[in-house]
Amino acid sequence: MIRKLTVIPGSRVVQAVIFFLTILAGSAVLAQQAPAQGTSDQTSAQQPSAQQPPAQQPSDQQSQSQSSSQEASSEEVPVHRRIKPKEYKNWNFNVGGGANLTGGTTEKFVIGGGGAAAAGVARNYNKYLGLRLDFQFDNLPLRNSALLQAQAPGANSHVYMLMLDPIINIPVNRLWSAYIVFGPVFDHRTGKLNSSTATPGEACNPFFAWWGRCYANSLPLNVNFLRASENEFGYNVGGGVARKVHSNIEIYAEVRITHGTHNGVTTDVRPVTMGVRW
Repeated sequence: MIRKLTVIPGSRVVQAVIFFLTILAGSAVLAQQAPAQGTSDQTSAQQPSAQQPPAQQPSDQQSQSQSSSQEASSEEVPVHRRIKPKEYKNWNFNVGGGANLTGGTTEKFVIGGGGAAAAGVARNYNKYLGLRLDFQFDNLPLRNSALLQAQAPGANSHVYMLMLDPIINIPVNRLWSAYIVFGPVFDHRTGKLNSSTATPGEACNPFFAWWGRCYANSLPLNVNFLRASENEFGYNVGGGVARKVHSNIEIYAEVRITHGTHNGVTTDVRPVTMGVRW
């Protein structure tokens, strides 16, 4: 038995081939577009932070962070306090010179106006109170009436004084100030007669009693009465004014009353001095 083959028209074959090629072309196009879209999705997924603004913190957290940053800044930055300038110096020094007046028994035998020289140092504990140590030399020229009593043609006499006093400072204004001193004094008075016609053992007169060489109301036999050497303790009181002429320099004027005594022999001096303090 012989079968007959079915004959397919050529037009249908051509249509089928075209349809098949069309399907292949479409699938190729889709395959090329798929990786491009994948890369674009990946880049968009990798850059969300650059495109999207950062999330804002809640207001409570912001205030806490601000307060903590302010506290940190206040702790880190040192606070500079204004230092008040010191209104006094711990130490003061002074030198000066002048003349002295006399008083008491000393005035009867000594001419006022003898030269004086002084130097001192003060330790200040505050603006108003300190402790001052002074050394002073005063010349005590004898009167002519004293030389007549001593029966001497000439003589020299002077006193060295050491004073340790509290000092009270009194500020007046920026330029002017004043001060008061008072305390003990130690006097060492010395002198020498050039010569004398007086004889040992004769009765003392008032000059030799003040001179300090009178024993039992007569001149000593075994002591050189031409020389005097007296150590006396007593007191002094005084004050002065000062004016500032430079940031660390002042000029001052001062007057004191000093009194020393030993075995009834006294020395009274009123020195007036001017000088410089720094």
